[in-house]
Amino acid sequence: MNFNKTTYLTLALIFGATGLHAQDVKPPEKTEKTVSEEIEIIRPYKPVLAEAVKLRRSPDLDNIKTYKAKFNYQLTDRKLALNTDIQKLQAQKVADEREAELLNNYAKGGFGNLGTFLAEAYVGMGKDPALQTGVFFRHFGQSGKLNKQDENRQQLSAFVRSIGESATLNGKLNYQRHGLYFYGINDADPSLNPNPEKQAFNFFELEGEAISKFTADPDALSYAAKVNAYMFNDRFSAKESSFTLNGYLNKRISSFNLGLAASAEFGKTKDLNTDVSNNLLRVNPYIKLQAGGVKIVAGANITQEFGTKSATRIFPAITADFTLIPDFLQLFGEVKGDVNRNTFKDLTDENPFLNQNILIKNSIEKLSFSAGIKGTGGPGFGYKAKVYSREITDMPLFVNNFDSFNKFDVIYDFGKTKILGLEGELSVQVSDNLKWTGKLNMEDYKAGTEKESYFKPQLRLSSNFTFVYNKKLTFDAAVMMQDDSRAKVFTANPLNPDGTYPPVPDFNNESIVTVKGFVDLGLGANYKINNKFSAFVKTNNLLNNNYSRFLYYRLNGINIFGGLTYSF
Repeated sequence: MNFNKTTYLTLALIFGATGLHAQDVKPPEKTEKTVSEEIEIIRPYKPVLAEAVKLRRSPDLDNIKTYKAKFNYQLTDRKLALNTDIQKLQAQKVADEREAELLNNYAKGGFGNLGTFLAEAYVGMGKDPALQTGVFFRHFGQSGKLNKQDENRQQLSAFVRSIGESATLNGKLNYQRHGLYFYGINDADPSLNPNPEKQAFNFFELEGEAISKFTADPDALSYAAKVNAYMFNDRFSAKESSFTLNGYLNKRISSFNLGLAASAEFGKTKDLNTDVSNNLLRVNPYIKLQAGGVKIVAGANITQEFGTKSATRIFPAITADFTLIPDFLQLFGEVKGDVNRNTFKDLTDENPFLNQNILIKNSIEKLSFSAGIKGTGGPGFGYKAKVYSREITDMPLFVNNFDSFNKFDVIYDFGKTKILGLEGELSVQVSDNLKWTGKLNMEDYKAGTEKESYFKPQLRLSSNFTFVYNKKLTFDAAVMMQDDSRAKVFTANPLNPDGTYPPVPDFNNESIVTVKGFVDLGLGANYKINNKFSAFVKTNNLLNNNYSRFLYYRLNGINIFGGLTYSF
């Protein structure tokens, strides 16, 4: 047994030493590849109750009584509201916008050569769009190179406008003054007018108007009424007063309109040796058809002259418009007749160098025809062209007085003056920055008893051009051209013993002279300095032509003036 134990112990030590020697072997090299695993540890759920939900005492399981709570009900009768619609979003209130500063008022002043002085102002009251009032003032004066070639104009006017629910009311008060001299000079004998007389015109006007507002009612009744009164006088003894009342009624019946226009004009012109009462009553009943691009107005113009002269006349009043291509092409025509009431005010507006004791007489336009086309050729392009024929009896004409060559008398062509004319208008607006307009008039006059229709040019052309360079700088140009005209010069006194002109002129005592035509070119520019101040400059008669519109009266040469405008 001891041998076996010794043997077993010896073998164990040998194998143990061998095992220890085996651990000294070099371990294998590590590789870059590694293996990672996710280990999820699940723990048992242990709920944790908040202190608020814990039972503070154990229930009595032996108590089996039923607990009945006591309730008090109060029933109300209410309507069931079904709020099934999508709730509308409530827009948030926007902060009040800063009120825009309106600069509708302005004051303007300027000066230049030829003694030019300009003062102008406009002041509007309030911002209510339904109630508008304003005051306007203007003064413009010039002094030419000729003896007493001075002229000045003043205007002061005020207006009020009220826009109501059914009608618009307008009122105007106006005063105008025009001062000048009879500076006319005969180049053949410049010494004939060494001390020109002074002349001044004063005009006072009051006007009121009421107009019904448009309504889409097919059976609407529209109306308008206007009253105008004025007083006019010169520096000498001429005076004129006028009162005019106009009325208009129109009843719409579907596509038809029945209407009546009427006016009453009362006028009186008085001078040293003349006293004329010139009154005129007009009544114009009509019927109008407007449907399908066709508009026809057929009526009559019934006139009654009374006062110094009395006469009743009936004229046709027919107009027609046919739309061939909407907004592009429209045909129109007119046949009419009328009594043209001549006034001292209108005659002096055309020619301010009138003599004293002017004869006032109405002209009769017996029958006039006109036809033409109008329309647009696209955005910014418009046109109108027409031909017309007129026949006028007693057409007023200006002639130089025999004794005072620099003053004009008014004569009447007692025959029938026939006028054949062509009129054209064109408007082109390339953009908001560029606009051009032009107008052409060509007229052929065939005088009645006179040789010529004096101071009536056969060709007149006018054009305007506007160019906006940028928001601050604007340019404008205007040109006016007029053909030659004719004037009558008396070689002997043509007046009757009572101081009137004979109905049939004596061609042996007169000669016809030519008043040359002219071209007047003007240029202007405006520069906006800021929202309140701007500067302007304007040039008239840039070609410096010494032309005349009336015999012996040369107009000023080149004129340049400029100034500032203040807006507030």
